[in-house]
Amino acid sequence: MRYFLIDRITEWTPGERIKGVKNVAMSEDFLEFHFPGNPIMPGVLLLEALAQLAGWLEAASSDFSDWVLLSRVRKCNFYGFVFPGDQVEIECRFLSEVRPGVKSYGGVGTVGGKKKIKAEFEGELAPLSKFENAEAQSRLFRILTRELTF
Repeated sequence: MRYFLIDRITEWTPGERIKGVKNVAMSEDFLEFHFPGNPIMPGVLLLEALAQLAGWLEAASSDFSDWVLLSRVRKCNFYGFVFPGDQVEIECRFLSEVRPGVKSYGGVGTVGGKKKIKAEFEGELAPLSKFENAEAQSRLFRILTRELTF
């Protein structure tokens, strides 16, 4: 199963940075077991949301030819829990090219202005068409940014 952890992209600058939100609903299936009777969004999924945002930044910046696959987490800190009903505001920025085909990113996630995660990570560039239909991903990006409405 694939989790889409970005519900909306609110702002982006090609090749530089991207902002988005994740709305945590009580109906998320990962909350059933994390933890029974005390649902908390797993920290690793907050990190995955940052990585997905980096993927969207790379895809949109490359005309949907590339995606980023998380390959190394340099550092990651958590600063509290994310609960059902929370809206996580996430920002990811390109830091540097580590070597050809590998880029580093930094990101932070906040709820109500309070930091919940901060991370620096690396990702390998991979052809988007190897995993997804590039045209469909371009359309989804336009929906997430509200460039395409119904």
